[in-house]
Amino acid sequence: MDFLRIVIAILVPPLGVFLQVGFGGAFWLNILLTLCGYIPGIVHAVWVIARR
Repeated sequence: MDFLRIVIAILVPPLGVFLQVGFGGAFWLNILLTLCGYIPGIVHAVWVIARR
């Protein structure tokens, strides 16, 4: 299941984080990072998924 979440996180980073943690602080941070740049959003999303 984590592999699928990582693939989703690469395509749509906030969705990958949402599937892992819901509407928490990490989700909103990921939206901000994704708006600032796509790559920081991906890195954060993969980090959140791998950490849990």
